[in-house]
Amino acid sequence: MLEPATLDAAAVRSETPCGDGVMVWRAWGAGPPLVLLHGGSGSWRHWMRNIPVLARTRRVLAPDLPGLGDSASPPSPWSPESIAAIVAGGLADLLGEAGACDLAGFSFGSIIAGHLAALRPALVRSLTLVGAGALGLPRSPTPLQSVREKTGAAREAAHRANLASLMFADPAKIDAQALRIQDWNTRHARVRSRGLAESGSLRDALRHVRARLAAIWGERDAVSWPHIEARVAVLRALHPEVAIRILPGAGHWVAYEAADAFNAAFAELLGAAASRPAR
Repeated sequence: MLEPATLDAAAVRSETPCGDGVMVWRAWGAGPPLVLLHGGSGSWRHWMRNIPVLARTRRVLAPDLPGLGDSASPPSPWSPESIAAIVAGGLADLLGEAGACDLAGFSFGSIIAGHLAALRPALVRSLTLVGAGALGLPRSPTPLQSVREKTGAAREAAHRANLASLMFADPAKIDAQALRIQDWNTRHARVRSRGLAESGSLRDALRHVRARLAAIWGERDAVSWPHIEARVAVLRALHPEVAIRILPGAGHWVAYEAADAFNAAFAELLGAAASRPAR
């Protein structure tokens, strides 16, 4: 199994301004640019099982969002709009003459991606939302255990319980790598975004998005189940042409838990987006 350290070593690392420090970007492959924004309390590692496949045909850029992973904290007080502005500025620098990208965001990253696409429409050809919340609808409860004071086996058990509550539909699929990613991510998280999922932040941003829109959910996404269709209805009301894929048996972290199905569905959506005109 490919480890994060191995994939990290193969990346081209770039830095762009972020508050008093820098935002860290990693890139792999060559071709049309594809930008992946990770979820809350996460890092680029959320896309661990997708980057190697996507980078066969694309230049994949996966940053650590401000206040998460290796990136510096954003100026306080932060908002989805202010973080999106930081990401957009860095992305514009990195794209250069490439001009525009296909953009995808997972969970908290979907909120930032939506605001980025609304703020800087010339940067975004297509927008794919993965496990999206913040559509103005209630979220299902996902109780989480504190890991801050725990060590050793107790810390691992808490991570496993949290992944089962929020990220995975099938606890049997929580492997050692997922636990290591979860532990690294939580140790480096400074921005706390949990409350945003019940807001209308993404819904409001999407009113101003002109990029081609698609969305992917795991069928048993803990944040949305059993009301995914209500979320689909919000997207269709705003963007009637939106392409939707719901992957059977998968949870919130669908890109990891059902990586093969996700990679195939995402590739199909990207191909379809390339043939459709923007709004």
